[in-house]
Amino acid sequence: MRNTIRIFALLDIISIIFLAPSFYEIITHLNQIPAEFLSQARVILTLPLFISLFISAAGLMLFKKFGFITYYLQFPFRLVVWVFSIGFITFLPEWFKLGENWFNVLFKICFIAEFFRLYFTIQIQKKRLS
Repeated sequence: MRNTIRIFALLDIISIIFLAPSFYEIITHLNQIPAEFLSQARVILTLPLFISLFISAAGLMLFKKFGFITYYLQFPFRLVVWVFSIGFITFLPEWFKLGENWFNVLFKICFIAEFFRLYFTIQIQKKRLS
């Protein structure tokens, strides 16, 4: 149970590592954000999500309640901004030159896996509280 949560914390740390370059680009080019609502909304949601990844990673690593709560708050924003727990697998086609079709398959797997993570997190927290 604790090991599963620590794996989730590790996945958050991996997400931080892969999101850091995008976060840096956003911060350094705030004046170049496109005027479209969706572009601005995505940027506005990415910034607090990135910061909250540190909180959830630390909280989950320590098996503290604030880590669980932070993840629950992040969940809908992860889906909107596409910051998935195993999102790093979407880089595999690029790294191994597999082709465009693989990205679509892996993206769907990431989306589904995020719901599995939510389910397991809830189940683990229920066991922890009982």
